[in-house]
Amino acid sequence: MYALELQEGGKMTSARSVKKRGSAEKWLLWLTGDKFRSVLVIAAFFLFWQFCVVFFDIPEYKLPSPLSALEHLFFKQAKANYNWPLHISVTLYEFVIGFAVTSLLGIFLAILIVWSRYAKNMLMPLFIFINSLPIIAIAPIILLWMGYGIATNILIAFLVSFFPVLINTITGLDAIEEDLLDLARYLNASKLQLFVKIRIPNSLPYIFSGLKICATMSIVGAIVGEFIASDKGLGYIIINSQYAVDTPPIFSSLIVISLAGAGLYVIITLLEHMFMPWAYKKERV
Repeated sequence: MYALELQEGGKMTSARSVKKRGSAEKWLLWLTGDKFRSVLVIAAFFLFWQFCVVFFDIPEYKLPSPLSALEHLFFKQAKANYNWPLHISVTLYEFVIGFAVTSLLGIFLAILIVWSRYAKNMLMPLFIFINSLPIIAIAPIILLWMGYGIATNILIAFLVSFFPVLINTITGLDAIEEDLLDLARYLNASKLQLFVKIRIPNSLPYIFSGLKICATMSIVGAIVGEFIASDKGLGYIIINSQYAVDTPPIFSSLIVISLAGAGLYVIITLLEHMFMPWAYKKERV
């Protein structure tokens, strides 16, 4: 009995050691994988930027160094002491809400358009007409209608990023082999079952592609809205710093904007891994 317990204990210990080795191997793969190389590329870009500014002695009003931009972001400045937490939170709120509204409404309307031919004939010309209008041209009209405020900026972010989500989702819902649909109909599948079991799962790659585009377009729309109709936010800082010829806060804002867009992009990629594990298994094979 004692020998048997020792043997079982040895197996448990070896299993734990294998698990630890597996975790170590995963970290090693991450360090040598594409994700870590991407981090290294970004770090190298900032180092190269810092080197060029110092080596070529570029004036700060033309191109500040990354360290100067970060210094304006984290430390109080005598010339322009912005309330960075307030402005960042306003822009992030507009960005996240605009993205959420665009994603949910875009996917819902795409399902409605594919579900009903009548809805497609009625809504698609309207969406194409609205998307063909330049946002910069209609933004002053939106400002006249809604006034200054966060709601205006969210609406502009929605108008900028809505169409890619809609079109990608419609394409994914329609990209079904007719033989598969005929088989489902032969098995007496209802229209709802076709959508739930076939169309929506098949459209997931297209939906996530549209969401990735939306993640970058939403932040652009929020900043455009702040350019035109806001006294808060990173767009306001950029415009105000431009008038004052104070370049470092502009680059500080751009760094935060890039990180926000990249962060949401990474979150969408993780969700894509979660909802579409089969796609990434094929890539590994």
